Amino acid sequence: LLGAAAHPALCPPAGSCTMSTAEDAEWLRWVTKQFGSIAGEDKEIDLEEFKTALQVKESFFAERFFALFDSDGSGTISLEELLKALSLLVHGNETDKLRFLFQVYDVVRALWHIRVPALTRRGACSPCAGSGSIDPDELRVVLRWCLQESAIALPEERLGDLTLALFEAADKDHSGSITFEELKEELEGFPEVMENLTISAASWLKPPPPTERSRRPRYLTRVYWHNHRSKLACLGGYASLNLLLFALAALRHASLGGWMAVARGCGQCLNFNCAFLAVLMLRRCLTWLRATPIAKVLPLDQHVVFHQLVGYVVLALAAVHTGAHIANFSRLARQDGHHALAEYLLSAQPGVGGLGGTASQTGLALQGLLVAMLAFSSPCIRRSGHFEVFYWTHLSYISIWTLLILHGPHFWKWFVVPGCLFVLEKVVGLAWRHAGGLRIVEVNLLPSKVTHLVIERPQFFHYKPGDYVYLNIPAIATYEWHPFTISSAPEQQETLWLHIRSLGQWTNKLYEYFQQPESPSPEPKPLSRSLREKRCRRWVQVGADGAQLSANAECYIDGPYGTPTRRIFTSEHAVLIGAGIGITPFASILQSIMYRYRRRKQSCPSCHYSWCEDLRDKEMTLRKVDFIWINRDQKHFEWFVSLLTKLEMEQAEQEPGGRFLEMHMYMTSALSKNDMKAIGLQMALDLLAAKEQRDSITGLRTRTQPGRPDWSKVFGKVAEEKRGKVQVFFCGSPALAKVIRAHCEHFGFCFFKENF
Repeated sequence: LLGAAAHPALCPPAGSCTMSTAEDAEWLRWVTKQFGSIAGEDKEIDLEEFKTALQVKESFFAERFFALFDSDGSGTISLEELLKALSLLVHGNETDKLRFLFQVYDVVRALWHIRVPALTRRGACSPCAGSGSIDPDELRVVLRWCLQESAIALPEERLGDLTLALFEAADKDHSGSITFEELKEELEGFPEVMENLTISAASWLKPPPPTERSRRPRYLTRVYWHNHRSKLACLGGYASLNLLLFALAALRHASLGGWMAVARGCGQCLNFNCAFLAVLMLRRCLTWLRATPIAKVLPLDQHVVFHQLVGYVVLALAAVHTGAHIANFSRLARQDGHHALAEYLLSAQPGVGGLGGTASQTGLALQGLLVAMLAFSSPCIRRSGHFEVFYWTHLSYISIWTLLILHGPHFWKWFVVPGCLFVLEKVVGLAWRHAGGLRIVEVNLLPSKVTHLVIERPQFFHYKPGDYVYLNIPAIATYEWHPFTISSAPEQQETLWLHIRSLGQWTNKLYEYFQQPESPSPEPKPLSRSLREKRCRRWVQVGADGAQLSANAECYIDGPYGTPTRRIFTSEHAVLIGAGIGITPFASILQSIMYRYRRRKQSCPSCHYSWCEDLRDKEMTLRKVDFIWINRDQKHFEWFVSLLTKLEMEQAEQEPGGRFLEMHMYMTSALSKNDMKAIGLQMALDLLAAKEQRDSITGLRTRTQPGRPDWSKVFGKVAEEKRGKVQVFFCGSPALAKVIRAHCEHFGFCFFKENF
């Protein structure tokens, strides 16, 4: 019945929230319908039914709203009472809506109204009106429930600071209580809050949205084609090349019959695609290409997606190729009369093709391997704790390429160059892996099951901000290699940082491995073995909320490999968006940005000559950076709050006012400012942040915003700044990526998403 946002058609902008006669009639019908579905046979809504409809986390606000809706104090809400209250909120003036908020906060007599039996209250004088003023204790009670509703945990001392800040600001006459007029005057000093109050007060009811007119699909817009031109051009070129290869091979063998023409056409396409699959996984070569002008033409960031696409194309072509040959062999068997179809398929036949006429047998083996590889590459296999099944079946690419060389007489011509590069990359990777394991010198177990690994940095290991590595820890799983972004800056010479969120089987095992110290074995061990194991694994847990461990475990890394974030330093206005643990690539980038920014600011104290002026063009062309971090709850901010605090302090020293790097924090569990239950808390947090110059939730100077970002407003502000070409870099969930990509296309911003 009660929602969080009204339909736009039924709620005009603040100050003019009126509805037409038709809209009003629709609204009344919807209210009546919803009331009937909740009230049941007695045609009355009691407190428990009201709580269910309101869908609030804490019962305090449900009780307050129930008291205000139950105007006759009967303990139930009738349809007439509901319509009267909602009409006031929708059609009432600003004073009416402010008075509703005031009564929510005036809790002393209002709570009595809820908890005293209805029969003892009949005839009493408007108990829901409260005492007519708000004292500090009442305000503290409301703010405590606001914090709980927003899933914000603050000590009692901070709650007292919030209460005092809001009370001192609103108690204009220093009488020790806040009157309605004083609250109204204080709210008028917050225009944004006043606007949101009007919106939220008019949005208790959420009617179903009307049927929207069919819109043109997003991928048919001009902006979409402009932002995806390189990817679409490559897809078009890829499809055209396959069609050309198919047509040429089919025409060349048309005299052998239709089925043979189809089989040869698909075979030629398979020659190209099976070799192209190797090209798309040359990670070291692709990382090198990112530093060349080719990166502006080819969609190198999408190489994994293209690899998956080509894999499906190979399976489809192989199925058609095999089916065409079976149809042709069936025709030959009918014409010949001496050989059955099974003989053509299962025994070597001269002139059929392949090494020694084994084309049929190698073809069937290839078909089976391809089906198995693609079946066990599905996300449900990889993410369900069966990674090793994916790993070992994917290693069958060695058998597939070997069989292809035996099966197709011309495949080696397509494969020789990418095959040699692939072998070279594997040799380099094996050399890195067997050169000696690295030590995990420190482990920090952070809130929300995040494992922070500090690994010794190899002597000749060079990487760019935002790069990632493949990590193998034999103690967790011998054969599993998983990609993780390096969260330390390249300027940090001694160690590498990895922040790993526990989301799957391997990452959970990693967290649990370091969570508990090694338990003593009941069986005696040889002294040499015992000492060796003790050297390989030792740590001590400290702290209450997490653990800070000194470790000496062994690990191996393969990389580094480049990501789209390498483009950040050649941007003019970069917008970095991280959701949850998606901050990890930006942790490295932000540190490197500030390092380069400091170098760029260096100059002679006497003549003010800048000997690093050329860094503006060579190392970094950035003129503005907006960093947006979206987290679910308060604890998630503890991952990198110390790093962000350091960055804020450095910028304050380098550039008072801090306009080069702007941070924007969002906490999605907190009630947004368009929710009436959050207005007092958000005002108190704003007042206290302005007074102390730090946010009560994170301790940063940047104020943490409640709810989810309004991307239209966020990107609209970025566009208004006109600090150069805007490029948006995102790391987080695919669902949020689609939303942000759509807004980027609307504003004409370039969008890049982190892909592994």
